[in-house]
Amino acid sequence: MNDQCVNELWRRAQLLMATGETGAARELLEKVLQRQPGHVEAQMTLSHIAWASGRVRDAARHALEVAREPPAEPMSIIAIAIALIRVGETRAAHACLENPVLLRADVGQVVMYHAGVRRELGEDAEALRLFERAHDLGIDGAEFRFARGLEHLICGNSPQAQADFEASLQMDPAACAATLELARLGKQTLEQNHLDDFNRRRSLVPQGSQDHAALEFARYKELEDLGRYSEAWDALSIANAIMRALHPYCLEDVRRQIDSLIRTCTPTFVRPVPGIGEGPQPIFIFGLPRSGTTLLDRLLGSHSQVASIGELEDFAYQLCWASDRRVPLDSQMLERLPGLDYRDVGRRYLAQTQWKARGVHRFIDKQPWNFMVAGLIHRALPQARLLHMSRDPMDVCFSNFRAMLGARYAYSFDLQLLAGHFHEYERLMSHWRKVMPGKILDVSYRDLIGDTEATMRKVVEFCGLDWEPACLDPSRNGAPVGTLSAVQARGTVQQGNFGAWRRYEHQLAPLRAALDALVFDPHSVSCRTALSASS
Repeated sequence: MNDQCVNELWRRAQLLMATGETGAARELLEKVLQRQPGHVEAQMTLSHIAWASGRVRDAARHALEVAREPPAEPMSIIAIAIALIRVGETRAAHACLENPVLLRADVGQVVMYHAGVRRELGEDAEALRLFERAHDLGIDGAEFRFARGLEHLICGNSPQAQADFEASLQMDPAACAATLELARLGKQTLEQNHLDDFNRRRSLVPQGSQDHAALEFARYKELEDLGRYSEAWDALSIANAIMRALHPYCLEDVRRQIDSLIRTCTPTFVRPVPGIGEGPQPIFIFGLPRSGTTLLDRLLGSHSQVASIGELEDFAYQLCWASDRRVPLDSQMLERLPGLDYRDVGRRYLAQTQWKARGVHRFIDKQPWNFMVAGLIHRALPQARLLHMSRDPMDVCFSNFRAMLGARYAYSFDLQLLAGHFHEYERLMSHWRKVMPGKILDVSYRDLIGDTEATMRKVVEFCGLDWEPACLDPSRNGAPVGTLSAVQARGTVQQGNFGAWRRYEHQLAPLRAALDALVFDPHSVSCRTALSASS
């Protein structure tokens, strides 16, 4: 009778879910769990309902409950791991993926999905091994080859990445994401480039799509390599116009976020809570994308007591947990910041990240976006080191404009928005310097390239480490590189790409005028770099 009752409740809940009546479905699902606490489908559905309504803690609670005794079915285990990752329970997600049932799975589709989740956790070597196994089990196709190609690139296997990207384009000529990756693999020449192929694909790709934008960014890159700057700019303009239409951006929203952070984060507010000193401690590297954060990560990560573990989302996840909000720094989270338990935020952050550090003294969290929450990091993790990477305003803004950074950085698709975003970034960094003096080390990209040893000695000392000559050679760092600098980051320090924007000085005049009109913090590295470059 109990099983019949449970089955009927589950059936009715499914019907309500299908018609969008999630509130009523939730009540029935809770009754299912009262009668059968181990009902996996009910727990997972409640987790999804909680997540959709922004209740992060409830979503995590249900997913963790299922993870304690997961079903012996590989795809269900993968679904649980995905649910855990999005609520910031990365350690539990990793444990899920170590389930023997999943490790023994021999269905290609299952192994491919498993590889994707490993990538989400930053376990790239294991992800690549699983992609290879999926292929051995019969999985193939344009999307698969593109995904495996990216993993090869992240793991430093450029020839294999190139072969996969080329195969992807052969399998689906209109799926053009691989064109941009091919263009980025090296500098193109008159004798060897992909322009004829890219031009043929322009009539095949859906106009105004993400693939169309990728193709135009790829054409820009190769045209610039060949010195055809006028055509390159035309392609770049088309590419950014497509992305701007696909991913609108409201600068006013960011301005309100930063206004709120500045009001809340006074010197008293950012004062650290009692720290947690056990285990590896983080070094945060942040700044604008394309400012040199990857190079700094590779150099510092070459130290024997430092692990490079990627661009983590974990601090944002723990802010979401503490505030019970799904979106970092939304209006309700900003209102709740004064009441959060920052010691718990720090404790949870370490619990979710230290396992990746492989037993060394320090690990690098290289998430550019963390400049937004630097003061909160300092309060929650007083033993963390904060490194801010800075680059000449025109160089970094143009590098953003030409990079196809993605929806998270949608400001980068418009020159005026770029200038406005740069101003907000500088305004917030100026505030952090004022409220916690000496707690952030500003690192100039120009200095890092021009006098690597002197700059890295300052960095290493700031991080409380002994000097090691390995910190002068990023090629010593064997960790995966999941950024646009994946190819360059594996070599030695090269002369920086300074002043690349000058090829398009006329077209970029509006950007330069907008940046020139900004009031910079005289103590910022960006300001000092800009002044020295223009003098």
